[in-house]
Order: sequence, then C-alpha cells, then structure tokens
Amino acid sequence: MEVIKTAIPDVLIFKPKIWGDERGYFYESFRQQWFDDLDLNVSFVQDNQSSSQKNVVRGLHYQIQKPQAKLVRVIAGEVFDVAVDLRKSSPTFGQSVGVHLSAANKLMLWIPPGFAHGFSVVSEHAELYYKCTEYYAPEFDRSLLWNDPALNIQWPLDGAEPILSAKDLAAKRLADAEVYA
Repeated sequence: MEVIKTAIPDVLIFKPKIWGDERGYFYESFRQQWFDDLDLNVSFVQDNQSSSQKNVVRGLHYQIQKPQAKLVRVIAGEVFDVAVDLRKSSPTFGQSVGVHLSAANKLMLWIPPGFAHGFSVVSEHAELYYKCTEYYAPEFDRSLLWNDPALNIQWPLDGAEPILSAKDLAAKRLADAEVYA
C-alpha cells in the first residue's frame, strides 16, 4: 500500500498494490496495520454504500458531535470526492482536498474526524463504499453548502446542473456552519 499525502496533511490517499492477470485482479481494500503503522488510532464501526447517477452531488456532510472518520473508495464508476477541514484550530481550516476516485484507479481517500465530506458523480453511475469510525447520529448530522464561494471547490460538473437532495439545498455556508474547536 502506498500512502500519498495531500495538500491537507491529515487527508491521505491510499493507493493499493494490485495483482492482476488475464483472470482479473486482486487487492487488499483494508488492513488495520496501515492505520497502526501511521499511528492513527482507528476503529471502524460502520460500513456504508451509496449509488448515484451522473451529476449527483452529495454533501458536504459531517456530524458536529460524534465525528466520523471515513475510508472512501469507489466500487463502480467515478466520483470527485471532497474533504473540507472544519477544525477551527487547524491551519487548513476551510480548505478542501478533491480527489478523483474510481473503480478503475482503486484509490481510497482517508478523511479524518473534523472534516465535511461530499462527492459529485462524473460517470453515468457510481457506487461508493466507505468505512466509518463512528455510528451515524442523525441528531448531530450537518450539511455544509457544496458551492459556498468561500470553499472555492472546483466541482467537475461540465456546466450541468447538480442533482441535490433537499437537505443539501438547505445546507449552511461555512461562515454560518457549526464547526469543530
């Protein structure tokens, strides 16, 4: 497993070693030792999977209490996956990292606690699979406005209108959002 640093040092890209031949491929998509070697105290408690069509934007979601760290990968299609630092005390507060994750490139994105997470689907269809370190707690669920100009996220929508949920349409701008200390 290759670990790639991003512009926000706590957000990591995991690039697995792929063993492939004429039959197909094999790779390890999770190993506790990766996190132990990085001195990350990680215990996953919930796995999630979502399916979306092209131009769907989901997020930017976070839990203000019981924050979830996530290990995100795409098992079908391609997405542009985004993590936004919501830790007020962080030197990268309000900054984001965006990574193209796909079934073809098999990259995984590690998003630590204290970040909002979202993605846009760039293929006709995509399925995400992600591991979480905390259970979903709807009472603490929050949404950050996906297109807040303060975030300056360059979503690859190619001029198309994004398909959003009512929750994401009502999301707050960074200036008005609850954030972490």
